[in-house]
Amino acid sequence: MKRTPQAVAPLLLAAFLTAACSNNSAGTGTPTTGGSAVGVGQAVKFAQCMRQNGVSNFPDPDASGQFTIDAIANGSGIDTSSAAFMQALSACKSLEPPGFTGTTRSAGQQEAALRFAQCIRDNGVADFPDPTPGGPLVDTNRIPSAATPGGMSLLRAAMQKCRSFASSAGVAAGK
Repeated sequence: MKRTPQAVAPLLLAAFLTAACSNNSAGTGTPTTGGSAVGVGQAVKFAQCMRQNGVSNFPDPDASGQFTIDAIANGSGIDTSSAAFMQALSACKSLEPPGFTGTTRSAGQQEAALRFAQCIRDNGVADFPDPTPGGPLVDTNRIPSAATPGGMSLLRAAMQKCRSFASSAGVAAGK
């Protein structure tokens, strides 16, 4: 199966954030689920529950027990607005890992998120949108240049240069 730039971007963002940012659960990017055996176990049970409730292609979390709604929506081909997904999410709510559906950034984090977006634009991704307070920091579905030849490489390089703003925006990374 060939992956599109939109499908690969969340994985790149997760790798970038894991390598570049501090551990902080107050963001919307790639929140941690604790990294502990309990957090991983809860995330696995949540994934199993989602599959048992009609989302058959719902993925398992990574080895540290992490995944976010952004990664599911942008990287798995699952329609997170479908009735089946919403029903499964409701049925599995008690198992949902912390940070899965994200949180709203604080005013300071939103200011840093806007600085991050400007930094990305200043570093060659002119169509990078300003993130909304409750939205993901990076949404490749809203970055047309990410689908062009070399677009993901340019985005990845800009994200590396702007990583301090991502951390200040409350984006968390795995341990």
